[in-house]
Amino acid sequence: MTHPFQHPYAVPVLSFDVTGVFNAKISLFLIFLDLGLEWLRVHTENDRSRFTMRIFLSFFFLFSLPAILAQEVTHPTILVDGTTTIAMNDENFICATLDWWPHDKCNYDQCPWHYTSAINLDLSHPLLTKAIQAFKSLRIRLGGSLQDQVLYDVGDLKAPCHPFRKMKDGLFGFSKGCLHMDRWDKLNHLFNSTGAIVTFGLNALYGRHQIKKGIWGGAWDPSNVRDFMKYTISKGYHIDSWEFGNELSGSGVGASVDAELYGKDLINLKNIVRILYRDSSLKPSLVAPGGFFEERWFSKLLQVSGSGVVNTVTHHIYNLGAGADPNLVSKILDPHHLSRISETFNNLKQTIEKNGPWASAWVGESGGAYNSGGRLVSNTFVNSFWYLDQLGMASKYNTKVYCRQTLIGGNYGLLNTTTFVPNPDYYSALLWHRLMGKGVLAVATDASSYLRAYAHCSKGREGITVLLINLSNQTEYTASVQNSMNMKLVVGGKDINRESSLMRSLKKTVSWVGGKSSEEPLFREEYHLTPKDGYLKSQTMVLNGIPLELTKDGGIPRLNPVRVHVNSPIYIAPLSIAFIVFPNFDAPTCLRE
Repeated sequence: MTHPFQHPYAVPVLSFDVTGVFNAKISLFLIFLDLGLEWLRVHTENDRSRFTMRIFLSFFFLFSLPAILAQEVTHPTILVDGTTTIAMNDENFICATLDWWPHDKCNYDQCPWHYTSAINLDLSHPLLTKAIQAFKSLRIRLGGSLQDQVLYDVGDLKAPCHPFRKMKDGLFGFSKGCLHMDRWDKLNHLFNSTGAIVTFGLNALYGRHQIKKGIWGGAWDPSNVRDFMKYTISKGYHIDSWEFGNELSGSGVGASVDAELYGKDLINLKNIVRILYRDSSLKPSLVAPGGFFEERWFSKLLQVSGSGVVNTVTHHIYNLGAGADPNLVSKILDPHHLSRISETFNNLKQTIEKNGPWASAWVGESGGAYNSGGRLVSNTFVNSFWYLDQLGMASKYNTKVYCRQTLIGGNYGLLNTTTFVPNPDYYSALLWHRLMGKGVLAVATDASSYLRAYAHCSKGREGITVLLINLSNQTEYTASVQNSMNMKLVVGGKDINRESSLMRSLKKTVSWVGGKSSEEPLFREEYHLTPKDGYLKSQTMVLNGIPLELTKDGGIPRLNPVRVHVNSPIYIAPLSIAFIVFPNFDAPTCLRE
């Protein structure tokens, strides 16, 4: 067999013909061995050093054989239908949040927020700027639990405007807080300088009163919001969308508002937006309700507010449970647990189609584990299994945007709360943003549920990108990605296409992966993600064998793929993730994107 990487210092590939398993395992090992040798070739200055290191790596290879052979290997086929899209994302699908929590917000005897709120975050930190700029157009949502207690220090404010402080009888244990306009100016300077696309969450409880525990009523007072919008417009600040309220839907979290009342308030807010932006070239959309999905409440909201009022329906997801749960990792690696949330995505999709077909769906906030996330879980490599699976799953149900809780703050921040250094999920988000296009493609596979597979049109180029997530700790997958056009998937001597409705739905015409005529060799691009030193709770992600660390000048590192011949197998190691880009995949629907 010929190994896909041909480096000048590669150890020869061994052959073993008992079951073919040995070949696959050795080849996977050699991918990483060859990457190390290529690095060695570039970074060492003399042949003697290279020879010494080659001998060391060869012995390492021999001593690693027992561990390699202990793994199972399966050979799934993954079919991708490039003739039509099953859903469409927004161009800027990836989103991250900035919250309002002060530094003394604590859960489980820990206070993981530090100074990361919209009010006290160090906006001049160079890593914050670089981290946002790396996306070129990162969506940022300002909002969170204290959103409905924020007062805007502008115009005819009827109440004193003080910082948040702990208050025993206050909502979530805090008083009302204040956003001063000089701070708003500084936030917008950051957004403008980094190309951020901003969604701002408005206070939907202003003027209301608590009827009984957890239930709020009375008319919403729009005066403070109106003055805040006037100021924002006068300064020329571009707000892409205004979101009304946070987690007030259904039974609510801390507070709730009746759906009919909420719907009428949205009509009022929509009219205010239309009037204030009448002479502006900027036409922000209206987003609501930013809460946990309850079908009856969401349906009523759309029915009462009516056509064209709510442009985007946002819901929140924390499907891993409490941050203190000792079983977080096992939940993340359990495909059945991960798949349960698909029912919520599907039910929301149907609710919008029935009651508000003019609106689109967003995940407005999702951090995996609630109450600030899981310490030494949400900010480590293992969390990317949950996060990337969520992105793939949400996409299939026509979710346009997915907002990660948080950009920075709590245990689930994409950036470290004190150093601002990216956590592993930051790189997962950045790779998705750069590689996965708007068009979502149908995928079928004979693999077990532990191999998660998603496919999109590639972003900004021809072809497709496939995301493969291996949740198994002992199975290595040697996969083949094929074009569903003119392909049959056979397992155990049976033609699955004849037995599966999903397979029957995949149209067959004439093309394979790389089927476009070319005299040049065809390659794919691979991005293999693993944890540093094989430790799942590592806070350092490894890309193609290279740890992702800041550059010497404190910048975001380059995310470079390895190029592999298109017809060679795809090796997915246990507990690893891979983005695979196929520039030559014949996908007619992607040309129309």
